[in-house]
Amino acid sequence: MFKNFRLIALGAVLALASTPVSANENYRLTLTGGSPAGLWSMLGAGIDSAVRANHPNSVITYQTSGGGLANVAIVSSGQAELGIIHNIELKAAAAGAKPFKAPITNLRTIAVMYNWAPMQMVITRKFAEKYGIETMRDLATKKPPIRIAVNQRGNMVQEANRQIFAAYGITYKDIESWGGQIIYAPGGEMVNLFNDRRIDMGGNGVFVPDKRFVQVSQNIDLKILALEPEVIKTVAAATGAEPYVIKAGGYKWQKQDIATVALSAVLVASEAMSDKTAYELAKAVAGNVDKIREVHKAMRALSPQLMATLKVIPYHNGAQRYYREIGLMK
Repeated sequence: MFKNFRLIALGAVLALASTPVSANENYRLTLTGGSPAGLWSMLGAGIDSAVRANHPNSVITYQTSGGGLANVAIVSSGQAELGIIHNIELKAAAAGAKPFKAPITNLRTIAVMYNWAPMQMVITRKFAEKYGIETMRDLATKKPPIRIAVNQRGNMVQEANRQIFAAYGITYKDIESWGGQIIYAPGGEMVNLFNDRRIDMGGNGVFVPDKRFVQVSQNIDLKILALEPEVIKTVAAATGAEPYVIKAGGYKWQKQDIATVALSAVLVASEAMSDKTAYELAKAVAGNVDKIREVHKAMRALSPQLMATLKVIPYHNGAQRYYREIGLMK
């Protein structure tokens, strides 16, 4: 009997030893995102669910913030362990470009969450036909008195707009000198600005179809202006945005493919996070990607392969180790 007891005890020890250590780890982490009701809050819920699938007693608490720019400071200073930040914001932070006063170099990638929020240069068809605007380059050559909403000052979507115009040799002052106007307003205000006939064009980095542009198109005929290949290359190099094609039919009124650049959203941590924690986080979000896909139909294309593609800042050593183990990094 004693011998049998020893065998049972030994078996229990071996069973414990064979149990993955990660299954016994519990994490209490804060994820800083954006608004309380936006897509990033849904991503926070999906990430929490993915982590709990591997670590059942863990909690990823979603914290609202002013968005990606604010999250750079929050995560880099250690006020939150995780954050969601746009690729163009990460590139600006790493370079110390505006609105940052100095380079911020301690942020590390855990996973890319999406890369399909293209810059959409939307113009009213009435204005485009009146001034013969078929392409973005026509704005530079014909110099019409165009009123353009570019998002708020300090917002990186506004910076992406500025860089797009700069690639065509156009400054905001040039547009004003033509009798036009630059309107600094949040993307959410574009509907009213279009419907009240206070703008002729708006540039925003959002999913396709964007409900705001759909809403405007119910009252006003719209079109999207494509970017030329050399402009896409210039803007991508300057901002970290990636080349993207909005396929024909993205909107009912969009009859052809539109070449542009797109924003990505990235799950980041500080380099101060332990390699083990970063490894387990990457493993959880990539291994349980369905938990994140199900938070919103826009996330259906998310894959582990995409998670390992960011180039503007380094991956955390722990996350990189996981992606190498599953063959997604060299």
